[in-house]
Amino acid sequence: MARQKLGQHFLGDAGWREKIARAIRVSRHGFERPDEPAANYCWIEIGAGHGEMTQHLAATGAPVIAVELDPPLIARLGDLAARFPNLTVAPGDVLQTDLAALAAGRRIRLYGNLPYYITSPILHHFFASAALIEEIHIVIQIEVAFRLVARPGTRDYGYLSVLTQYFSRPSLALKIPPSAFRPPPEVGSALVSMKLPGESAALALSQAEEAAFLDFVKACFSQKRKTLLNNLRGHWQPDAIRGAIGEMKLSPSARAEELTVAQLAKLFAALRTESQERRD
Repeated sequence: MARQKLGQHFLGDAGWREKIARAIRVSRHGFERPDEPAANYCWIEIGAGHGEMTQHLAATGAPVIAVELDPPLIARLGDLAARFPNLTVAPGDVLQTDLAALAAGRRIRLYGNLPYYITSPILHHFFASAALIEEIHIVIQIEVAFRLVARPGTRDYGYLSVLTQYFSRPSLALKIPPSAFRPPPEVGSALVSMKLPGESAALALSQAEEAAFLDFVKACFSQKRKTLLNNLRGHWQPDAIRGAIGEMKLSPSARAEELTVAQLAKLFAALRTESQERRD
């Protein structure tokens, strides 16, 4: 039985499980075997539930670590592990899970049917280990999926879009109806697939610069309908903001939702340079 407080909605429809398996290339009916040996990567499944998708992952022969918080489900996954020697069950909360320790030196491929109410914290947790991850496939609320893949100038583009596209190249792989789940959620769902790295590869920021840049992006989107000048006013001197915006030949009324990840990074660099020059 699904537990509402854990946000549990299980993929009860075998047809949709097969569609997802094909989309992430783990279907028994013709999944793409990687060129690299399976020992060089592992699948980590977040919220493995009854093992609906775990069986597809384990059938590839690659090492699979199934992370699950709910004790009754952990016991059922243990029975599944007896059938698949490449399957390990890892009890625990995904937000407290050390992905690097689970991977044990292997590259990571992630799959998860995520609780909708903590999608954003889970993504932040994933991206903290981005250097180890090859790809991420998550089933999430469709409205959030639209935000992850949104382009500049659209209604859904915001901080979560920039965060996701900085670390990965996301695409909306499948739209999934409520009827695919037991119990059915009140909203539609989608499978979003992400290949890593994203824009971060070209920007090549240091770890400290990356953290500062993401804080900067948060500030840019703090009040979405306000201009960059107004959102950043509490963080930098207005003259420095105007100078950086002018250097990029942006309108004084430009908003964060109009800028690509690369443009936001360029504005961040220009603003830091402008501020430094003014101090000197």
